[in-house]
Amino acid sequence: MDLSQLQALAAAVDEGTFDGAARALRVTPSAISQRIRALENTVGGVLVRRSKPITATSVGEVYLRLARQIDALSAQAALDVSEQIAAAWPAVSLAVNGDSLATWVMPALAELAGEMTFDIHREDQDHSAALLRDGTVMAAITTEARPVQGCTSTALGVMRYRPMASARFIDRWFPTGTDAATLAAAPMVVFDAKDDIQHRYLRMFSDTPLSPPQHFVPVSADFAEAVRLGFGWAMLPDQQSRELEAQGEVVELQAGKPVDVALYWQQWALRMTALDRVAAALAAAAGERLLPLGARDGEISARRLR
Repeated sequence: MDLSQLQALAAAVDEGTFDGAARALRVTPSAISQRIRALENTVGGVLVRRSKPITATSVGEVYLRLARQIDALSAQAALDVSEQIAAAWPAVSLAVNGDSLATWVMPALAELAGEMTFDIHREDQDHSAALLRDGTVMAAITTEARPVQGCTSTALGVMRYRPMASARFIDRWFPTGTDAATLAAAPMVVFDAKDDIQHRYLRMFSDTPLSPPQHFVPVSADFAEAVRLGFGWAMLPDQQSRELEAQGEVVELQAGKPVDVALYWQQWALRMTALDRVAAALAAAAGERLLPLGARDGEISARRLR
């Protein structure tokens, strides 16, 4: 298999056009088109949709992942054999849910930030799996235990979410307690349209879907701040709510159960020193900041992560 053809495939998808790929590889657009066509003839299938932007087909995603893995392995080999190139920083791309990013992942990565660079994508569980499949990221923190093809999966632990609100908010909206009627009326804070953790909590109180007013706040730190300021109630991870609770800024709603989210680390099934070091750092941080999988309370797991 011609490596230049794989490079042309990756460049076309990354840049979105043959012209952009040609500029990136310093060849002509015709050369990019010819290389991809030759690879398609070798494979016996269409690899890219020639649209704007160019996207990979399901068959193309397999070879796109291969192209990225070869590129990563080539960089690793260069680091291993050349003292001069070894001085260059390896780059690690990963997908992380917003709550983990805002609470325990960044401190863990900070220990390695002076030796390698990070390309961090904040993505929910379903998209993070897609990013692994197409090779956009080398690794992801996800709720999916089953490994993506070509990857390994390791359990990290559990993030526990509890329903929290300001004391002033509780006095106003829950004067008689927390039940289906008060939850149907009280505003709640939601991360984005994919965030269903609050709705999972609501389903503990009613078989009929409850539709309270919703504030959308798509940044984890601002999300907790909105709860503290009394915009509404929301499910906050313990890593984010403990300090606010100790200071009396937020109070737990005294009804229902926590929502526990099991987290897994998935990464390419390749031996790469930088990636293995990131995995070890995150596993150590998870051991300190997350609950063990066996400690899940109520056996409730959220399908999506903020």
